Amino acid sequence: MGFFSKIVQGLSKTRDSVLREIKGSFGKGKLTEEVIETLEENLLAADIGYETTQLILDGVRKKSRGLEIDNRQLRQFMAEVTSDLLPDTTPTPITQKPHVILMIGVNGAGKTTTIAKLAHFHRGQGRKVLVAAGDTFRAGAVAQLETWAQRVGADIVKHQEGADSAAVAYDAYAAAKARGHDILIIDTAGRLHTKDNLMEELRKILRVLKKHGEDLPHETLLVLDGNTGQNAIAQGKGFSLVAHIHGLVVTKLDGTAKGGSLIPLTRAFEIPVLWVGVGEGLEDLIPFDRTAFVNGLFLGDEALEAKAD
Repeated sequence: MGFFSKIVQGLSKTRDSVLREIKGSFGKGKLTEEVIETLEENLLAADIGYETTQLILDGVRKKSRGLEIDNRQLRQFMAEVTSDLLPDTTPTPITQKPHVILMIGVNGAGKTTTIAKLAHFHRGQGRKVLVAAGDTFRAGAVAQLETWAQRVGADIVKHQEGADSAAVAYDAYAAAKARGHDILIIDTAGRLHTKDNLMEELRKILRVLKKHGEDLPHETLLVLDGNTGQNAIAQGKGFSLVAHIHGLVVTKLDGTAKGGSLIPLTRAFEIPVLWVGVGEGLEDLIPFDRTAFVNGLFLGDEALEAKAD
């Protein structure tokens, strides 16, 4: 299954939430305020947020003013307006060796499996990957990451459980440099953004990495659970006080009806979504594409058919 198809399929629950009433209640004609109200309710139910919802509806009103439109045109207008609200995603270029990616997030967001999928992606690009087992506090976390590393063909640097996670990061960079790895992905313990001691530990990891180079890490990726919806905004703001976040990874989009929250998230942080998780398989972490996302959100299978043509 291609990337485009995975986005469309992964957003099925959110799409049903947004469109379940519109598909049945609006056939063809001028857009009425009654239809707009239904759209508003459904967009809010998909956790798109009040402000973003109003921007989408205002845009749809302008595009449809004076026109007789059908159901598909209405949804096409929604896709076009929403696309304009999302930042254009430009992946961070890999210009240095090793390229260092620091993974952060709260407990349960899917960080460890995301690391495995990201390592798998880079291995598929022919890159030599090293992962650092920086989550030294959660019982079994090091062993879990080691199992994933073996499965995807990545090397690993680990210390014993309870070790200093900053020391793991420091040693991992030295190892990646010495062994000629292209990519270094550093795991960190899941932490609540409200816990000062854990956020101080994250500051230490960043300080220690900068001893190897002021530009490190090259990417800090914040992993967010798609089920969290707009509540993830508070998480993002807390982490951004400590680290410069280069991009968001939104996981579990296939299991939520709140996939629309991705739109206000990017607008709140002014940070692009770089990756989305749409399943449990290693191939199910895919680079974010805003066109595929909005088409998956509002058009679904029709977008796949149009692409096939």
